[in-house]
Amino acid sequence: MALFARLISYASAAFGSGRSGRSAQGTDAATEGDEHLAATALLVHVARADGVLDPAESERLTRLVRSRYAATESEANELISRAAAFDAETRDMSSLVELIGREGGSAERERILTMAWSVAGADGEVHEFEEALVWRLGKLLGLDEAAIGLARANARTAGDAPAADAIAP
Repeated sequence: MALFARLISYASAAFGSGRSGRSAQGTDAATEGDEHLAATALLVHVARADGVLDPAESERLTRLVRSRYAATESEANELISRAAAFDAETRDMSSLVELIGREGGSAERERILTMAWSVAGADGEVHEFEEALVWRLGKLLGLDEAAIGLARANARTAGDAPAADAIAP
């Protein structure tokens, strides 16, 4: 549990202040920010899974984070930078998944997994290790095999993947 407390502390610090003394609205915003940081860290983790952060993966990561969690490319790059440091600190997907929570429902978890498949295939190939990692992420997110397969198919047909064939099962 000490690791989880450190993760919460790190996430809170990354967004400017701790959780204590916040209004309900401030707590909600911090929780959402923590979830965005954790989700982005998961995507960074997937992008680095084969040992190389390919330019195509980096570009895809930036585009996905910008479309989902940031208003500008600069904000997306800042979030990715914080997420990369967060991922390096944790190196444990299950701790990151705990920060995402279950309140968002399965739709948000499926969206995160679809983005993970998209990042994994951005370089033209989903390597065996990347495939196993994204599959494990789906399980950690509480998704069943059908939902994991659907997320993969959705990434393949999303249209933002020039290497969409790489995501094919």
